[in-house]
Amino acid sequence: MDGSKRLVPEAATSGFSAVEMVAGALDGGALIICDHASNAIPPEYGTLGLPPEALERHIAYDIGAADVTRALAAELGAPAVLSTYSRLVIDPNRGVDDPTLIMRLSDGAIVPGNAHADRQEIERRIERFWTPYRDRIGATVEAMLATGEPPAIVSIHSFTSVMRGVPRPWKIGLLWDCDERIPKPLIDALAGEPDLSADEIGDNEPYQGALPGDTIDAIATSRGLANALIEIRQDLIAEKKGALAWAKRIARLMRPILAEKEARAPKDLGSRTKRSARSRGKPFLAT
Repeated sequence: MDGSKRLVPEAATSGFSAVEMVAGALDGGALIICDHASNAIPPEYGTLGLPPEALERHIAYDIGAADVTRALAAELGAPAVLSTYSRLVIDPNRGVDDPTLIMRLSDGAIVPGNAHADRQEIERRIERFWTPYRDRIGATVEAMLATGEPPAIVSIHSFTSVMRGVPRPWKIGLLWDCDERIPKPLIDALAGEPDLSADEIGDNEPYQGALPGDTIDAIATSRGLANALIEIRQDLIAEKKGALAWAKRIARLMRPILAEKEARAPKDLGSRTKRSARSRGKPFLAT
């Protein structure tokens, strides 16, 4: 299919699932999520008009994040929810009214298959891909809350070592809004690691952790659940060995933090975002 032409997905026949679920203990105190786990494009969209090498770049997915997520879930015995489609199709970590929900230009790369995505096409992708992912996370959270052990939501991402020609010094960053119950102790624990210096650990770097309508905002902050978005530099986890090593490290440092139930108790600590019902998406109900 010519990705430069208007694309009409064949959701009913493609058999493409928008979600990967990793089983884990519902009463274990943590849910691991990965918004940008995959660079896969559903068959009906071809390559979105991009050359194959573009889909190997960070514009298509968070390199290494899926391996870290699965390994971290295994280490903690926690459930995990991962997206299975490229963020270039639709970004599951954006609110539905965010202008970057479907990117037409990403870090210098024009995305031909998104050029003519009108409102109807955007709504189609929301229904086909964005909503099932968000709903699965929401349903899992509700099931975990029902056990009496509120989960901390841990979101795994990765970032490119150079952005717009500027090298990034951090090896790992913790992003958070107003709830510091998980990020601050984890930053302190990372600072005690012999191979990490203070300037290699980002506190709300390389991005800010308050984004209206993103997955943490919609799922965790709106419920008062403890949370952390962890960003790891991609060159450190591009190979599975590195991803597994970082997952083991994060699990080791997080276990004592997660063990404190008070640190996971639902608590409204406010937000630096100005959320709207549209940004948050529809309510999440257990199904």
